[in-house]
Amino acid sequence: MPVNLSAPVAAQLLPIAGVSLGIAEAGIKRADRKDLLVIKLEDNATVAGVFTTNRFCAAPVTVAKEHLAANSSIRALLVNTGNANAGTGEQGMAAARRTCSELAKLLGCAPEQILPFSTGVIMEPLPVDKIVAGMPRAIAGLKNDNWCDAAHAIMTTDIVAKAVSKQVLIGGKTVTITGISKGSGMIHPNMATMLGYIATDAEVAQPILQEMVREAANKSFNCITVDGDTSTNDALMLIASGKSGVRIEGGERAAMQAVLNEVAIELAQAIVRDGEGATKFISIQIEGGKDEEECKKIGYAIAHSPLVKTAFFASDPNLGRILAAIGYAGVGDLDVARLKLYLDDVLVAENGGRAMSYREEDGQRVMQQSDITIRVVLNRGAVNATLWTCDFSYDYVKINASYRS
Repeated sequence: MPVNLSAPVAAQLLPIAGVSLGIAEAGIKRADRKDLLVIKLEDNATVAGVFTTNRFCAAPVTVAKEHLAANSSIRALLVNTGNANAGTGEQGMAAARRTCSELAKLLGCAPEQILPFSTGVIMEPLPVDKIVAGMPRAIAGLKNDNWCDAAHAIMTTDIVAKAVSKQVLIGGKTVTITGISKGSGMIHPNMATMLGYIATDAEVAQPILQEMVREAANKSFNCITVDGDTSTNDALMLIASGKSGVRIEGGERAAMQAVLNEVAIELAQAIVRDGEGATKFISIQIEGGKDEEECKKIGYAIAHSPLVKTAFFASDPNLGRILAAIGYAGVGDLDVARLKLYLDDVLVAENGGRAMSYREEDGQRVMQQSDITIRVVLNRGAVNATLWTCDFSYDYVKINASYRS
């Protein structure tokens, strides 16, 4: 089961004026499953996004990036699960373009005003006819309070849907932000099988919106890892409908960005808490580094280590594995005698080895918790970074061994 993560409550997910969502069961991978989502935008909405840097990126990623770059008036986003449409060559590109054309006909807009997204199995042909057949049902169900169903419609191996709403007062008016995400395995975003869609009723010019979504991604989705695999299909999209009457510019931007970052962080952490087979949620705090790059190098070395992750699953305080990961992280001038390693409040290592005060039973106590913090204090600068990961359990292997069956 997910680590201290509850399913979203539909009534707590706030609608965004100017944004409506419709879902359908298209039978893309199997019957009786929500697997198709249409997000329709009213005129004058702005859209920005960041995408996977995987060079084998999926056809819908390529098409979405093209359409977003060429068109300032996006009218809809189309999301399917059950098939990634990645590793499908020209056939996949044609399939992604056809889905845009078919939805554009139904909505009365140009194909270039549609952004396509897919997630699921790689290197299998996209069942376009099933998607096209499901579009009218999704459109018929368009509602602006449909965020909970939308969160379920984009799930693949996720156990729990992921959705968050927050509000902020700007200039005496309320601005609402609501977002959904999916992801459980193949999680190590580098953005730009993780998808995220966040919408706000604020008015934000597209260039500013692009800067805001990039910062939000760097504070959240670019700080998580489940297994170290960067998906071919990752995307995080930010929509601003402009219906609240609040324009974000100048001094308003910092307040808006702070709440946007909170939404993105909660969604990103939910992905880790729902990581495939996860039993532990692990925060990795790297403190006192020279720059962010070296902090993240060390953090990811710890987070990606199968030896570290399996030790946490077993609640085994074999914490020398963390020191080994720090040592091979690639920080060439690291003085290991200066750093300190903590497990929650327990000092584990200092002066290049085991702390004199450390007792095995203290490490064991912390390792048995479901939420754990690893702190590495480098004592070589003023920069900090925090990453989030989970353990590796037997179920991770089982889930990925039988993913296509």
